[in-house]
Amino acid sequence: MTKLETLYASIEGLKKLGLPLNQETLKAADDLEEQLIKDEVLPAISENIEPMLNQIKRDIVLVVEYKPGEPITVSLSRKTNISQIIDAKKLERDPEVEHSKGKSRKIASVKQPATGLCVYRKDGTFIQESKACDTFVKAIAEAGPLRVRNLGMTVCKVPLVSTTKDKKYDSAQHEVADGLYVITHTSTIDKKKQLDIISKALKLDWRVEIITR
Repeated sequence: MTKLETLYASIEGLKKLGLPLNQETLKAADDLEEQLIKDEVLPAISENIEPMLNQIKRDIVLVVEYKPGEPITVSLSRKTNISQIIDAKKLERDPEVEHSKGKSRKIASVKQPATGLCVYRKDGTFIQESKACDTFVKAIAEAGPLRVRNLGMTVCKVPLVSTTKDKKYDSAQHEVADGLYVITHTSTIDKKKQLDIISKALKLDWRVEIITR
């Protein structure tokens, strides 16, 4: 039984027992249902439909309408902005982060050997750019910037995938999609940890390794 099926079974069980479901519980159930659909259903749909769509050589938007117990309907549009078609959730600008303004200190450090990243996909192919930050950004682009953003990960209080250029760390933010910026102000070790979290959360089956140059 999937988590989504467990959620529905739990709700039905409470109803059969005659236990009241308050608004707070219903809201939490709705939020969990939406997150589980994103995590469990959409990736499976994407994986199954992608081979069929690869033969199409132009941008399109497919809108799937599903009602339990009824046949699925699929509509096609040449428009590439989904907000023009349906009442989709819009990305809001992230609030600007206030950073502390403490005095900088000079700390003696030992220069470490240069390192890079290699992200092995489950089919044996890999993502590896000359710089760790470029590999990191390319991997997030492949995972889906919005899917990664929904995980709520942050770096220096800035969303890992942000809709706002930060005043302090803007030079470490890389545009991965229109209006979406990935912050790379982390060590190679931390980048690996973040990619491991993303891989596990989105069920990508990546194997991430640090490469010493």
